[in-house]
Amino acid sequence: MSLSRPEAVTFSDLSRNPKAVAERAARLGRLRVTHRDAQDFYLTEAGREDQRDQSLTTASRVFVALMRHDASVRALLLAIPEVFPWARHLEDPEVREFTVELVEALSDAAELDLDRNAAEVIAGWRATARIKADPAEHRAVAEATEGDFGPVDLPG
Repeated sequence: MSLSRPEAVTFSDLSRNPKAVAERAARLGRLRVTHRDAQDFYLTEAGREDQRDQSLTTASRVFVALMRHDASVRALLLAIPEVFPWARHLEDPEVREFTVELVEALSDAAELDLDRNAAEVIAGWRATARIKADPAEHRAVAEATEGDFGPVDLPG
C-alpha cells in the first residue's frame, strides 16, 4: 500500500480532455479525480485493479488460514497492538475478538467485494479503545441506565 497521495486531476480536467487524462492515468497506473460536488474517485487500469484484488484475496486467505493454528493466532494477537497502537487499551479477550472480526471483514472484502466492513470493524474497536483510554469516560459509559432514550437513527 502506498502512503503517498497519488497525483490528481479535477473532474473538469477529465471532461475537457479525457484522452490526456486517460493517458496520464495509464502512465501513472492510478490517478485521483477530484470532484467538487461528489466523492473523489480513481481512474485506474483494469489490470492493475485486478492485481490489487488478487493481492487482497491472497493476503486475506493467508490470515484466515493462520487463524486456524494456535501458534499463528498468538502471533496475530501480538501483532495487532503493533499495527493498531490504540489496541493496548483493549483487554486480551477484546483484542482476540477484534482480530477475528478484522480477519473476517478482510475476507469479506476479498471474497465478496464488501470493502466497508473492515473500516467499520476498525472504527468500532478504535472507538471502544478511545473510551477505555479515558477512565472518566469509561466509568460514565459503564454506569447503569434506566428508561427509554427514544428511537435510534440508523445510518442510511
